[in-house]
Amino acid sequence: MNAVQKRIAQADRVQQSRPWLAFPVAVYKKFGDDQAGNLAALIAYYGFAALFPLLLVLVTVLDYVLAHNEHLRKQVLSSAFGQFPVIGPQLENNVHSMTQTGPALAIGLILTFLGARGVAGAAQNAMNTVWGVPLVRRPGFPWSFLRDIGLILVVGIGVIATTLLSGLVGSTSTGAQVGTIAVSLILNAGVFWLAFRLATAREIGMRQMLPSAVLTAIVWTLLQLLGTYLIARTQHSSAVYGVFAVVLGLLAWLYLAAQLTLYAVELNVVAVRRLWPRSLAPPPLTDKDREAYALYAKMEERRPEQHIDSQITETPQGQS
Repeated sequence: MNAVQKRIAQADRVQQSRPWLAFPVAVYKKFGDDQAGNLAALIAYYGFAALFPLLLVLVTVLDYVLAHNEHLRKQVLSSAFGQFPVIGPQLENNVHSMTQTGPALAIGLILTFLGARGVAGAAQNAMNTVWGVPLVRRPGFPWSFLRDIGLILVVGIGVIATTLLSGLVGSTSTGAQVGTIAVSLILNAGVFWLAFRLATAREIGMRQMLPSAVLTAIVWTLLQLLGTYLIARTQHSSAVYGVFAVVLGLLAWLYLAAQLTLYAVELNVVAVRRLWPRSLAPPPLTDKDREAYALYAKMEERRPEQHIDSQITETPQGQS
């Protein structure tokens, strides 16, 4: 063992002996083991595909429903586009109402539904993977399809409710705005809690998922507040990059939001299953390393008749 390996082994022993270090290390390791970055990218891709037709439909519908209340229409739209920090103003300037509401509106609804189904399917796959649910015990057709529909309705209604809430308060007093943020936070926590329930197999209890729902709601609220802060300092450059900034900015924001959401869920799983401490540079493996790897192997069961057990044979450190 050379000097660098000795230092790494020493640092590993230190983090394993301190829960406040071992816990975040375990969350980070599980995020990597689950390839959660790829799962987040898939959610972001489908979210991007669904978002533009959804916004087109929203703008078109509001143009008709609130045609005689221009002030409220602008407030609701500003709140809707404000859900996307930094690139919200660019979206608002580039997304316009459809002039032909018949076939155009129908096509927009169909594209929105297809994209939303992709997001829901990717969310189901991500949640079941993070929780370590074996493939054989994940919902199959038609239950997975019905869960997709439920997810679309829950998240859609939740987003509409928070958007309308923000739009109605608009530019009222600071106290009212703080109250709106608090109510939106509670509403978002409920929406995420129910969405996580629909996206995860029944064997995972709903109470177990509450911490990740609350944490995700907090993270999304902080993203909104940070985005509002950044908008005031980046508006001068938004016109320079135009649509290019909208596309890249939207993809980056969706990917960041998906990643942070999965990190919140990973934290929840590690806490519930007590999957720490983990080794930074095995061998040797900790007991929780072995437990985690057994969980990953078990996930590959595809039939009720199939039972997968794993065995780890460690090579002593310093030998090849």
